[in-house]
Amino acid sequence: MIQDLAHERVMHTLLERQAVKYGERTYLCYKDEEFSFEGVNDLANRVAGGLQKLGIVKGDKVAVIMDNCPEVIFLVFGLSKLGAVEVPINTAHKGEVLNYMLSHSDSNLLFMHSHYINQLEPVLEKIPNIRNIVILDDDSSEQISEQKYASLNILKEKVGAFGKQVLEWNKLIDNDGIYQPVDVTWADPIMILYTSGTTGLSKGVLLPHNLMFSAAERIKDWMLNVNEEDRCFNYQPLFHIAGWHGCINLALMSGARAVLAKTFSASRFWDEIRRYGCTCSVYIGAVSSILFKAAPRSDDADNPLRMMVGAPTPKDIFEEFQQRFGVRLVEFYGSTEIAAPTMNELGQYKIGSCGKVHPDFEVKLVDDSGAEVGVNTVGEILVRTHKPNSMMLGYYKMPEQTVEAWKDLWFHTGDYAFYDEDGYFFFADRKKDALRRRGENISSFELEKTISSHPAVQESAVIGVKSDLGEDDVMVCLTLASEQSLKYEELLTFCEERMAYFMVPRYVRFMDALPKTPTLRVEKYKLRAEGITADTWDREKAGYKVKR
Repeated sequence: MIQDLAHERVMHTLLERQAVKYGERTYLCYKDEEFSFEGVNDLANRVAGGLQKLGIVKGDKVAVIMDNCPEVIFLVFGLSKLGAVEVPINTAHKGEVLNYMLSHSDSNLLFMHSHYINQLEPVLEKIPNIRNIVILDDDSSEQISEQKYASLNILKEKVGAFGKQVLEWNKLIDNDGIYQPVDVTWADPIMILYTSGTTGLSKGVLLPHNLMFSAAERIKDWMLNVNEEDRCFNYQPLFHIAGWHGCINLALMSGARAVLAKTFSASRFWDEIRRYGCTCSVYIGAVSSILFKAAPRSDDADNPLRMMVGAPTPKDIFEEFQQRFGVRLVEFYGSTEIAAPTMNELGQYKIGSCGKVHPDFEVKLVDDSGAEVGVNTVGEILVRTHKPNSMMLGYYKMPEQTVEAWKDLWFHTGDYAFYDEDGYFFFADRKKDALRRRGENISSFELEKTISSHPAVQESAVIGVKSDLGEDDVMVCLTLASEQSLKYEELLTFCEERMAYFMVPRYVRFMDALPKTPTLRVEKYKLRAEGITADTWDREKAGYKVKR
């Protein structure tokens, strides 16, 4: 029985089963294109055939620097059929970070959209392990075809100068889809996904097939009850895991339809939802707050969306968001390494909670000494699973970091939470984002929620900066909502009324935009590196006194 599971819970095997079951039924939509279950499987076969001719074998690593498009999905399933491993690279990376990921991952083949050549060119000479590059043109480019061909030739010349071969996507898949099958099990890796990394080198999270399979299964059956009639919307970049769990694999497993957008657009979000008839969507980061802060419209609730899965949504707008847009918010806690061990359900939740522990997992909270804490007490989240190969296999080529993360046979998440009497978990803070000022622990997460609730504030990010008195002083970097203004003193008065005196920021910096990853997560390490800038306001120098 276990042997059967080991081969059944493999992603390309799932695609093949669904292709037989659903045939020409539409599985994937992108812009004006539609692809059936059978069609996606056929294209994945042709990718596998083309890759095998290039010499790709089981265990090979293949880097991908591409925008959201159907080809990424065909590619991942094609790699899966060969037992090869995708290495999705954040398209914003450049320089030494890009060089590190391409080199550290041992990738020997690279897929890329041609417009990323300027980022790639400076590191081409430094990555001898990559022998071939497969390129796709950007179909959204406004360049005329002659210009495209000119840029393609320039790309080939640049790549060829470093002894690498260039192949176009259409030529790669120009075959009959026949390939030599490879034995792949649920324990084999399907992706190496590099974490954002706020300190030190990013870690390559080695994800097995059964992690991908299990995550989609839990969302389908435990959280959302997704079925064949649903249409799942995803704007999350496919170098981020949320879009795979909450849309691509979820729709595949459910017989539903996956609708892929190239990027997130607040102005187009609801129009796209209506255009494709989407009933569920992923949301991560500040998306719910951004959508909520848009000017209300009379037709806000006139949409087919019935549920959004993700986190976090500020408690003070949670119910109003649901009522305004006529949608249920279903939140969870998770990470790349562990998927989602705690989940709310569609009809059972507590506002502000990331749900209860799923039966597939064990979760406990511990203090700094490793002792387990009780009800309503903040501790670090430790996780382990009851199911084989449903958490990460380890950090690629980082054995020490892997062992450290798995201390005492529990995975240490580096996140703080507490749970209540009913077993609902509430996220408290990132361990690395926790601040300590004058002996008091401060949650940057809670501070940001309060500051971002000001009607003039669009987004905020709280960091600690070194204090002359030791420990941290609190700094907030923020952006304002459209056509809004705010004085420093007004913000601090607002804070004083809503938080303990020791939490009120000393430093305030207004910014046009917060630095973010393409997954809309604020890159706090950049804000920390900049520290107290020339345009940062210091309340102590300004003579502002915080009332106790």
